[in-house]
Amino acid sequence: MNSAYSHRMGSGAVQIFGPDGQPAVSREVTVKQITGDVLFGCAGFETVQLVSGEWEGEEKVCAGIRVEKMLDLFNAITLPFYWGRFEPERGKPDTARLMNAAKWLREQGCSVKGHPLCWHTVTAPWLLDLSDEEILAVQLERIKRDVVEFEGVIDMWDVINEVVIMPVFDRYDNGITRICKREGRVGLVRKVFAEAKAANPNATLLINDFNMSEDYSNLIEELLAAEIPISAIGLQSHMHQGCWSREKTEEVLERFERFGLPLHFTEINLVSGEIMPKHIVDLNDFAPDEWLSTPEGEARQAEEVAAFYSLLFQCPLVEAVTYWSFTDGGWLNAPAGLMTKDARVKPAYDALYQLIKNEWRTPNLRVITDEYGYAEVSGFRGGYVAEFDGGSMEFSIG
Repeated sequence: MNSAYSHRMGSGAVQIFGPDGQPAVSREVTVKQITGDVLFGCAGFETVQLVSGEWEGEEKVCAGIRVEKMLDLFNAITLPFYWGRFEPERGKPDTARLMNAAKWLREQGCSVKGHPLCWHTVTAPWLLDLSDEEILAVQLERIKRDVVEFEGVIDMWDVINEVVIMPVFDRYDNGITRICKREGRVGLVRKVFAEAKAANPNATLLINDFNMSEDYSNLIEELLAAEIPISAIGLQSHMHQGCWSREKTEEVLERFERFGLPLHFTEINLVSGEIMPKHIVDLNDFAPDEWLSTPEGEARQAEEVAAFYSLLFQCPLVEAVTYWSFTDGGWLNAPAGLMTKDARVKPAYDALYQLIKNEWRTPNLRVITDEYGYAEVSGFRGGYVAEFDGGSMEFSIG
């Protein structure tokens, strides 16, 4: 076992019961790990179209293959709740399509997260017809409506996205920047989190940002001092301009570990083609006519994916890691997927599969129960199933 992962391991005496409800005494039992303690996820927006039956022909076939491969690797999926697309016309949210996709994903054994409830980008254009007081009111109403509506299906939310830049965002006018200027960062975050918490007290509620500087950590310090109920800290890592160095990754981890909250790497991108030039400040400003994956880029991407994920897995506070997104062209048309649009698996997929499904998964064990049905089990923390004589029992090492 790699000692860097010892904090991911556990052990204990497990009492195994048979189908008759009695302890399985002096039996040989096969123990298999079925889940890990880290949510390894992906932005799975295309599941919405697939489940809704919006694709036909070859496009449908390729999408089906991609989603199948995605669910074979990942156990957590993020779905899109960008307000401007979710509710382009006031009072007509796209609830049914998102609910169908979320329920289907839950049936496949996935956790589902909604992204985001409040953001100044891709927000509803009709907000600009309202006063600041009305914008804040409908933003809070939106949070209450969607969190209540999806409770039990989606119980994890990026409550507010990119707050550091929100009140000074000046690329275009929008309702959310208006109310953030008025309420202040802490004031707005307090209100949106309070609304989400009241709507679903048991939900996992994230703040999420691309700003990895002290500006973000200082904001989090202010928010925690104000007793805002943040469940986890969301850290974006869109690495279109090259993979973070080991030094930068460790610096980011150290900066946010000090709060003692779970860390979720919510948006990881690594390109398998041309690296975006370093002089680009806003990633949205890079829009080449073609941005293609290359054999050399795919080899680099595979190495970088393995190295970056391994560093994150070594950090005890990292509880979720989400790739963004599964298929090329997902964000900014970048070749950053783990599969191509024509459903070709890239080396990065295989590299990640080797880590998540093999290296970070306990091999099948054969144990013998004692006279009381107990057996000692050691391995990576997570969910397990014990099988013997046609019966089975699930348990966890935590």
